[in-house]
Amino acid sequence: MIVRLLACMVFAGCLCAAAQARDYRYSDAHLHYVDFFQESEGMPALLKAMDAAGVEQSMISGIPVAKKWHEDEPKRPRYYAGDDADAYWYSATDLYVAAALQKLPAEQRRRFHPFLTGFNPVDKNAASHIERMLELYPGLWQGIGEVFTRHDDLTALTSGDTPRANNEAMTRIYHLAAERDLPVLLHSNITSKRERNPLYLAEIEEPLRNHPHTRFIWAHAGSSAEIHRHQTRMDFLLPVLARLLEDYPNLYVDLSWSVLRPYLLDEQGVPDKDWLALIQRFPERFMLGSDVVGRFDSLGEQLHGFKPFLDALPEDVARKVAHDNFLAVLPKAAKQGT
Repeated sequence: MIVRLLACMVFAGCLCAAAQARDYRYSDAHLHYVDFFQESEGMPALLKAMDAAGVEQSMISGIPVAKKWHEDEPKRPRYYAGDDADAYWYSATDLYVAAALQKLPAEQRRRFHPFLTGFNPVDKNAASHIERMLELYPGLWQGIGEVFTRHDDLTALTSGDTPRANNEAMTRIYHLAAERDLPVLLHSNITSKRERNPLYLAEIEEPLRNHPHTRFIWAHAGSSAEIHRHQTRMDFLLPVLARLLEDYPNLYVDLSWSVLRPYLLDEQGVPDKDWLALIQRFPERFMLGSDVVGRFDSLGEQLHGFKPFLDALPEDVARKVAHDNFLAVLPKAAKQGT
């Protein structure tokens, strides 16, 4: 009896150790090759960071705006929020991504899934511009985004009209995305810094409802670090997200860094049971992204930060979130090459 008990204890310990020793391979669903000044460390640095972090495949895009260094500012800002100078829509960002990819050997190029982002989302000409880019680089682009709509202080700093996910210009883009089998990565904050309710929910829900054949990836699940600085935690986020996932099978969720805390993990690093339950309820609808911006040394840190949460999920679900789900949302032609 004692021998049997000891054997059971050893077996349980082995299972526990196996769970702790999971070795995840990642698909990064949210990565920017350039920063807000359209500068990058370059492909060698990115590939090195991916290899070190266990990232096999990655979405890659530019940044749709460029931060202006204003004449009256003696020091160049380091980020878009570094001063009050404008940002402006910048189409050449896609050319930088395309050029970097075209220089790679075919084996390395297949690791990347480029998304088009260099357009003004309040310009009804944007859909025509995207079509021209698809024709200019046939077979290259595999998605659209990250599209900046409601985006913290960047919205106020960007020249021109306030972008919304449910405006007419974006409606044309959603139709095009459905026609071309392209997913859309959309940044649309669910609320403002001060409103403790889902103030902008209609702006994301209306496209989900009106474009059932378009696959939407909601960046950061509508959250942001700037919102958290003012509100700490949006208690309404999880129930709203659960309802949207139930109602709209075309919705996918990017869990990049601003979702990790304070939602997936608490202050002590303990996984949140309600978020674990939600992801197990919709195991194919969530994906991870690093959201690195032109500099890649933190790529591994960003993705590996999810490991305590992934380890708390069933292993098959964890591997879907870490690797499979992003690849599954890509165009059929792209999935055949992965």
